[in-house]
Amino acid sequence: MLDIQATDNAVPSPRSTISSPRNREKFTPEVRKGLLGLGLGNALEWYDWMVFGLLSAFIGPNFFPNDEPLSATLNALAVFAVGFAFRPLGGILLGTLADRIGRRRVMLLSIMLMAGTTLVIAITPSYATIGAWSGIILVACRILQGISTGIEAPLSTSHAVELAPEGREGYVAGIMSFYVNIGILLASLVSFVCSLVIGGAAMGVWGWRVPFIIGAVFGFVVLYLRRSLPETLKEEERAANTAKTVWSGVGKHWLSVLAIVFVVGAAQAYNYAWNVGLPSAARSGFKEDPTAVFALTTILGAILVVGSWIIGKLADGRSMSRWFLVTRVLAIPSVFLMLLYVQPGIGGFAAVLLGGSIVLVLNMTLYNVVSSSLMPKNIRGTGVALGYGIGVAVFGGTASYLLVWLQSLNLTWVFPVYVAALSVLSIVFYLAARRSNGIFVGK
Repeated sequence: MLDIQATDNAVPSPRSTISSPRNREKFTPEVRKGLLGLGLGNALEWYDWMVFGLLSAFIGPNFFPNDEPLSATLNALAVFAVGFAFRPLGGILLGTLADRIGRRRVMLLSIMLMAGTTLVIAITPSYATIGAWSGIILVACRILQGISTGIEAPLSTSHAVELAPEGREGYVAGIMSFYVNIGILLASLVSFVCSLVIGGAAMGVWGWRVPFIIGAVFGFVVLYLRRSLPETLKEEERAANTAKTVWSGVGKHWLSVLAIVFVVGAAQAYNYAWNVGLPSAARSGFKEDPTAVFALTTILGAILVVGSWIIGKLADGRSMSRWFLVTRVLAIPSVFLMLLYVQPGIGGFAAVLLGGSIVLVLNMTLYNVVSSSLMPKNIRGTGVALGYGIGVAVFGGTASYLLVWLQSLNLTWVFPVYVAALSVLSIVFYLAARRSNGIFVGK
């Protein structure tokens, strides 16, 4: 039986001041193991999230009436969207819990929810077998997964920042983003290999379950690794925190929460536009060859994996604040690259998709650590998760739909203006929060 009780003999925080990037404090083996467990949890979150979206055309007819395949697929995509809606609730519930009982137990609970619900989806009988109950079970699982993902990314990054020596925030940003992108790549790779080996017909009947079973097994491995996570919230800090004091602190730092909403929202709007919106527009609007589109999105994924590692190395030991401001300013003009893709042509699509990838990886690598820096430790779980959940739900989850919809109305220019405005607002609110409340991680 897994022990999810907080350990009172939590290791002291290894954070200490360093003098320069050349004199970086080393990570202890315990901290490295902790970062591995936290990073793989992020990989699992994105793997499960992407697998559901990639396999929605197979999932829909199995969980909903399949007289009309398109309607069944749309039902599955609607269930996919439900998960986004419940992310803020996950941030509120589990973030408050993390600030009261500690990070470790909530990190274990998050992975339990994700692994368990992924397994349930994999083994739930189809609509033909148990009728409407199959859809009900699927929706319930997606709600729980939305709650889980509402805390997983923000708290795991905050936990990693608290574990690492002071000044190593750039490395933490790079390694956590690296694992996120590994999860995205694995989702595409596993789905592709399963389809290749099993065949399209079998994938529609039962083969779609295999990637979910793999995800569940992956989740239980991560759960085992997280059993030894060091606790970074000390016993006296936990004792001083009640729900009232936590939310009182969040209220006093409302400007920081607002800044996190836009720091996260702008990055995620850019992310979903490049990873989902542009490929969808290429396939549906400009009728590009799907194989070529998927090949280019795979290249984009590889750039994100390698780029996040490189950016983490470059930013390690340097000012996160300065790096964030520079990369966010670069996002403002770069998002207008999509206006160059106005007619069919795989070359034009490749130029836009890959041309914007460098700025995308800069922003996606840093935004979670920057968000963590805006909240003090005693309310970090709640404040960061709340801002993250709202930012992803409002701006990230709607970005790809908004982009394709605007293109259908011949208003393509509106979307880059929208993302540029979000980027400007994220800079304004970040600077305002930094001046009003200060920053609590890095410099």
